[in-house]
Amino acid sequence: MWETLGTVRDLGRLQEIASVLIRYGFGDLVRRIGLADVLERAGRLLHWNDTQQILRMTAPVRVRRAMEDLGPTFVKLGQVLATRVDLFPPDWIAEFSELQNAVPALPYAQVREQLEHDLGATAHEVFAWLDETPMAAASLAQAHRATLHDGSAVVLKIRRPGIREVIEADLRLLARLADIVEARLPDLQRYRPAEVVQQFQVSLRRELDFAAECRNAERIARNFAGRNDILIPKVHWQWTCESLNVQDFVDGIPGRDLAGVDAAGLDRVRLARTGARIVLKMVLEDGCFHADPHPGNIIYLRDGRIGVIDFGMVGAISEQRRFQVAQLLHGLVGQEPEAVTDVLLDWSGGGDVDESRLQQDISAFVDQYRGVPLKDLHMGLMLGNITQILRQYALTLPADLALMIKTFLTLEGMGRQLDPQFDMATAARPFLERVMWQRFAPSALLKRGKRSVAGLLDLAGDLPRDVRQLVQMARRGRLQLKVETTALQGFGEQVNRAANRLVVGIVTAALIIGSSIVMHSVGGLSSRWLLALGVAGFVGAGFCGVWILFSIWRSGRGP
Repeated sequence: MWETLGTVRDLGRLQEIASVLIRYGFGDLVRRIGLADVLERAGRLLHWNDTQQILRMTAPVRVRRAMEDLGPTFVKLGQVLATRVDLFPPDWIAEFSELQNAVPALPYAQVREQLEHDLGATAHEVFAWLDETPMAAASLAQAHRATLHDGSAVVLKIRRPGIREVIEADLRLLARLADIVEARLPDLQRYRPAEVVQQFQVSLRRELDFAAECRNAERIARNFAGRNDILIPKVHWQWTCESLNVQDFVDGIPGRDLAGVDAAGLDRVRLARTGARIVLKMVLEDGCFHADPHPGNIIYLRDGRIGVIDFGMVGAISEQRRFQVAQLLHGLVGQEPEAVTDVLLDWSGGGDVDESRLQQDISAFVDQYRGVPLKDLHMGLMLGNITQILRQYALTLPADLALMIKTFLTLEGMGRQLDPQFDMATAARPFLERVMWQRFAPSALLKRGKRSVAGLLDLAGDLPRDVRQLVQMARRGRLQLKVETTALQGFGEQVNRAANRLVVGIVTAALIIGSSIVMHSVGGLSSRWLLALGVAGFVGAGFCGVWILFSIWRSGRGP
């Protein structure tokens, strides 16, 4: 499959990927997916001096280090995998979460041409001042501070020149790699490599589009219109495009600087509650939420507001999903394992799972929280344990729900950093009650009823035409009934093979018996033809017997 690579660049990148995997102790994986042959044909010799140190690392650490060495695409892939708490256990999630975008910044001279092309003018024509030293650098972009001629402080997020071509090459290789892993490594199929790569492709291509990021920011800002507890920076659209993002500069204390929070005299408890209200509103009320609310994207303002930046990764969940989230959390808090099981099976699609055993495990899990006060419930821990049960039964969540659960886990972690007594369950309770009420409010019932009636009327209006088409097809003899019976087809093939063996066995027995009779009746020279016929019968019976034994041996080895 690797021989179908379209460009020499892809082949070179493939060699780099294989080399890094071998370096970090995944040589067997390289061999099983066919990359070893590529390296052998390329004739590369690998020399590394830190082999013993690498072999002492755990598997999650080696994977994280390999992703860091492979560059921006794989760092971003690790960040997406960090959201799949339904697929990976906590030690893997912790390592994926350690992947950082920080990379050396490019000199300003290397980004100047692209910046001025995007601006449509020279930087000095647009800005009164521009800091040529980046304030931050990441795998996809770097940020520079500037001042407009009207005195407004802004931040320029400039995409790295040529990064899209590099990422597109890596995405092609990842898609092929996922297909090969699913075909050749059945033990890794439960991680849904093709599905994860597809989710990653959509997420990364969105993140490459800085204009889309700004649209996300404005959509969430509209949802918080009139609120005085959140600040989302204003976008300057006249200079914003796919590869350049110009926004107001948010002057505050970075989310990681808790000492700075204390020095500024800010109330940690209030900040934790404000942050919880912001995120819970995004998820449970608006259905559009910041999917990466880690401390690097949070800024505490000195007036008590919270600034939120970097909307490259945004999640969206429907009204139906939000109601199911409310059902799940109510089931956990209200000791209703049946409701929890129903929601999880609906999310994961059910699959081939023992539902009664799953419900027993969830009942035992829920029962351990019986009688625990609401303020003592760790919502993030509960959701983490639920995803552990999903992994145990090889059930996976849709990408939007995996993002949501990761957001809840991040929120509770940040809240407890600010306030060790932070109680997410209590913070979430009013939002959950509003979601449940809105689902069954008269206006919501009327709205769903109108949709149902409209659907029924459309169906009734199309029914005469559909019936007429069916009758016409029946008259012309073109009406066919097709039933897919994959399991019965396999059973039929087994029956067919068994019947063939039975027939050959009967023929073999007949040959042996007939040849024995012929040989017994042979007498004198006149019976030479009978002798030859008897010998031929025995030879034929021998061949038939060998065929039967070979067929049985092959069936025992499997397809």
